[in-house]
Amino acid sequence: MVTATLREMLISAEAIRFGDFTLASGRKSKVYIDIKKAITDPAILKKIASEVLSQCTDFDAVAGVAVGGVPLAVSVSLASGKPYVIIRKEQKGHGLASLIIGDVDGKRILLVEDVTTSGGSAVFGIEQLRSAGAIVEDVITVVDRNEGAEKMLSELKITLTPLVRMQDLINE
Repeated sequence: MVTATLREMLISAEAIRFGDFTLASGRKSKVYIDIKKAITDPAILKKIASEVLSQCTDFDAVAGVAVGGVPLAVSVSLASGKPYVIIRKEQKGHGLASLIIGDVDGKRILLVEDVTTSGGSAVFGIEQLRSAGAIVEDVITVVDRNEGAEKMLSELKITLTPLVRMQDLINE
């Protein structure tokens, strides 16, 4: 599942922090996974794209929920030569006001996530994609915190594939 190289890259980029944190899910945690900081490094971003493509190549386009999923989707797009899609978290008050940027209707979409905890962000992305006519069956996350995302996504008939699990990062 995980190469030591990606794990080591995330650790060396200080993508794991210890303290008192409130996660996007609202849960409290002593551990924070800061993938956004790590993916500002092109070598890590390139490694993540390579790992994603080693897990899944059967898709028409790759999607990411803003903000953390967008650089991941772009890097996978560049590595695969397939288009990417951006999922906004909220509608704009001007222009087309769509939450989806890109063509998804009738297409098989791979959703990429930076970190999954409860799975709420992934579920939001899946719902938006499916309501726009996409076929979504797979989510790949850089780090899964093992706090319910896999179970929640399986209820939606989604396979969650983590590149790294949190315990891989905290157990040296």
